[in-house]
Order: sequence, then structure tokens, then C-alpha cells
Amino acid sequence: MLSAFGTAFRTPELRRKMLFTLWLIVLYRVGAMMPSPGVDLQNIKICSDQVLGDDTSGVYSLINLFSGGALLQLSVFAIGIMPYITASIIVQLLTVVIPRFEQLRKEGQTGQATMTQYTRYITVALALLQSTGFVALANSGNLLQGCDLPIIADDSLFGLVVMILVMSSGGVLLMWFGELITEKGVGNGMSLLIFISIGAGLPGMGKAVLDEGGMRFTFVLIAVLAILVGVVFIEQGQRRIPVQYAKRMVGRRMYGGTSTYLPLKVNQAGVIPVIFASSLLYLPTLISQITAGEDGDQWWNRFINKYLSDPTDTGYIVVYFVMILFFTYFYVAITFNPEERADEMKKYGGFIPGIRPGRPTVEYLQFVLNRITLVGAIYLGSITVLPNFFLGSAASAGMAFGGTSILILVVVALDTSKQIESQLLQRNYEGFLR
Repeated sequence: MLSAFGTAFRTPELRRKMLFTLWLIVLYRVGAMMPSPGVDLQNIKICSDQVLGDDTSGVYSLINLFSGGALLQLSVFAIGIMPYITASIIVQLLTVVIPRFEQLRKEGQTGQATMTQYTRYITVALALLQSTGFVALANSGNLLQGCDLPIIADDSLFGLVVMILVMSSGGVLLMWFGELITEKGVGNGMSLLIFISIGAGLPGMGKAVLDEGGMRFTFVLIAVLAILVGVVFIEQGQRRIPVQYAKRMVGRRMYGGTSTYLPLKVNQAGVIPVIFASSLLYLPTLISQITAGEDGDQWWNRFINKYLSDPTDTGYIVVYFVMILFFTYFYVAITFNPEERADEMKKYGGFIPGIRPGRPTVEYLQFVLNRITLVGAIYLGSITVLPNFFLGSAASAGMAFGGTSILILVVVALDTSKQIESQLLQRNYEGFLR
């Protein structure tokens, strides 16, 4: 494997892509540590350490995890890529509701470019909204509850507006970073940024779990290893549907007559459902924090704080699990169309042995896809929520070792390594595994 990495760096084109990706990642981490103007660095460090040590709601841990520790420091990249993820969810949902978006999706590259432009506009609006909300929370003292120290040094209107604009620009800049990595670098840009954010929090979260001491630390290590093995095993699993191509004459040449297969991964949706569910699940708590005033003891505030904020609560786990199931089926339905695959096979003279071309092929593919998606959805939901039953307070203090984090880390690492390996194989080099 090390020799394969050496070969990758010796390939000029691949080396440029990898160095370009690393350079953007370094810029991202620098921006995540760079405070926004008007922030009291000393007070915010004291308050963030206190909140992360005492908070059991998990909302700060989740948002701080996805922003790489930038949120609780109110840095330039404090809102992270959450606006882009939420905008992507909105656009994907609109493809089902609005026929115009469905038509754009079928137009290929041109329609995808238009949908990407809509996603950018929505991202800008959400970045302004979320940065305004976080600045308002910080200014009122509700962002880091339990700490009486002022974390904003300049609370004038001009200072708050500047902070909002800087944080919003940081969110839009991260969107651009992700698109540049996807286009000119290696791997999926947004997934890699989330990967780096979670990886940056591993040392601190590991120390928090280690401070628990005793058997808890040993149990966490065993659970992490078990989840790693399970994720790698399932991610490599696939259902191979045999496809036979009939022979046909084109001029004086004979084409076809070959056998191949249509691979359907067990986890066809990848890590996207987990990211979507995690992104949406923190919104109720965020809204509750923004709208809660001095008399913020409304019934819906109590309901959100009790059932949608604590990752160890049964209500939170059930909602999280159901959302993962929904987004798994939703994303698979968008990315894999059995009718299109059946039409492609019929167009080139392909058929599934024992299944007639046309409608029977569509029904067969849909039947197999539904069964394998159910297994993949249950796997994603179980891996994600299972640690919440056992880790107790460590589920919020050590969220980097939860199912969500490990799943994202492993899946993104596997996808990125496969992309690098495929580019190596295109140049007649050996891959990572011989």
C-alpha cells in the first residue's frame, strides 16, 4: 500500500490533484482556527471548555464536530458546510415535488449545472440565516449556556453585522472549496471536508473518553473496533446481477455475446443519509435556542430539549433512525432508476437471464433494489444509533467515537482510496491491494 502511495505521488497529474486537495484542506483548518472579528478569545476558550465538559444535550458536540471545532470558537468557518448540506437536501426534495426540478435532473450535465446554481443561491441564504442565528445566540449568552463571561467584545450593531458577514462568507467559501476539490482534486469535496472536521476532533474527544477511565475506555475501544470491522465488511458487499448481451452484426463485424454483471452495493446510498439526518436533526434544537428568551419555558421548548437534543434519549434515537431509513430510500430512488437501466440494457441487446426485457426487467431490478436497500438502511441506522445506547455521557462528550463519526470516516476513506486506485489502474499501475 505504501508503494502505491509512492507511485501516486510520482504520477504528475495525480500528484497535482493530491497536493491541490491537501492545500485546500490546510486553508480550511487555518480558517477554522481563525477567530471572527469582535470575538473575545480568552473568554470564549474558557466558556467552550466549560460547555463541552458539562453539556449532555449533544447539540454542541454534533455541530462542533461537523465544523471541526470552529463553531464554539466563533471562527471564520464557524457555520461549516451545514448551509450547503441543508441546501442540497432542499434541492433533492424539490426534485420530487416540483416537475421543473425533475426535468432538470433528466437533462444531464446542463440540468445538473442549473440545479447546482440553485443550490448555491440557497446556500448563501442559509449561511446568512445560520450565521445571524449563531451571532444572536452568542450575543445573548445562549450559545454557551452556563457561562456568564461575555464572548463578544464588540457588541455594537456594526460589529455584529461584520461578524455575520464574515461567518456567512466563510460558509460560502467552504462550499467553493468543496466544489474545487470535487472538480480538480481527489475525492468528493464535501465528504472530505466533513472527514477532516471529524478527524480534527479525534484527539480532544479521545482524551475526554480517556478521562472517564476504568472499563468505559476499554469498552469504547472494543466498540470502535467492532464498528470499524462491520462498516468495512458491509461497504464492500454487493449484489451482482448477471447480464447477458446478445450477438449482433454491425457491418461485417460481430458484436456482443459477452456476459457481465450489474453491481448493486448493499449500502447504495453511502454516507449521505447519515449526513442529511444529522444536519436536519440539529435544526430544532438550534431554533429552540434562538427563540428561547428569559421566559423560554414553552412546551415545545421543553419537548425539543427532552426528546430531540439528548443523543441518549429514546425519542432522539427513534427519530434519528427513522430519518436515516427515509433518506436512504429517498437517495437511492434518486440516484438509481431501474427503468433507465432496463432501457439501456435493452438498447444494447442486454438482458438478465430468465427475465424478459422491458417491464419484467424493471420490476425485477426494483424488487432486488428494495430488498437490498432495506438491508443497507437498517445497517446505516444501526451503526449510527447503536453506540448511543451504551456510551451514556460519552456519547455527547466523545461523539467523535460514535457510530456517525466512524461511519463517515470509514466510508469517505474507502471512497477516496478507490478513486485514487482507479486512477492508478488507468495508468497501468498496481492499486493499493495486489
